[in-house]
Amino acid sequence: MSDNYIFVEKKDNIATIYLNRSEKRNALNYDMWLKISKLTKQCDEDSGVKVIIFRGRDHTAFSAGADIGEFKTLRYTAEGADKYNQATLDAEKIIMECKKPTISMVQGFCVGGGCEISLACDFRFCDESGKFGITPAKLGLVYNLPGTKNLVDLVGPSKAKDILYTGRLLDASEAKEIGLVDRVYKHDELEAKTYNYAKLLSENAQFTIRGAKYVVSKVLDGESEDTEEIAKLVLDSFETDDYREGVRAFLEKRKPVFTYS
Repeated sequence: MSDNYIFVEKKDNIATIYLNRSEKRNALNYDMWLKISKLTKQCDEDSGVKVIIFRGRDHTAFSAGADIGEFKTLRYTAEGADKYNQATLDAEKIIMECKKPTISMVQGFCVGGGCEISLACDFRFCDESGKFGITPAKLGLVYNLPGTKNLVDLVGPSKAKDILYTGRLLDASEAKEIGLVDRVYKHDELEAKTYNYAKLLSENAQFTIRGAKYVVSKVLDGESEDTEEIAKLVLDSFETDDYREGVRAFLEKRKPVFTYS
């Protein structure tokens, strides 16, 4: 059954990874975290995929967080908790280090592990039903460093502390106001707006997008000057077929057709 809780669909260079456990508000168990890692890797390595979207299968929830049942089984001991935590950290790392743009499309609850997935993505779009929270303070747990860093990078240390200390839920309006989400759309617009944005990214130069994603990650890690690797990346872009196509298209006043995948 767990295999059906996470699945992927691909269309027009866009891969959608669905959380499909609506009867539990897409609560995440250990096997689901493993599947998220596996599918994200597959999409990242697939030359036919240029953008990855994470979403709930329906509008009921993105994910309400951890599967409570595992607190009395796998996560009841420190050893089991370590195994579970490693699975979440691995999935988070794979999403963060994915070479391709990632978008979380949020409806309803995006809490705990669900918020962790969303924070690891490049972009967060939601509708007015979005509710965001990170709730270890309600359980006596400590949130991991990668997830905390993602949160601080987005909203700053003071607001991150507010979210972590209180464990409260933020509605879509407040989440947008503090920078936790990028865009809020009406319910009947969210899907089209999200996929149109993904299509825009898929039509742009992929070497540029992946290079920009890498450079931004280095800025967030504290780099302030070009490294040898980044300098090479910049110069390599001038040698690509896409650069030549971009120049030709600009001079010919037409839309470029990029081929790098």
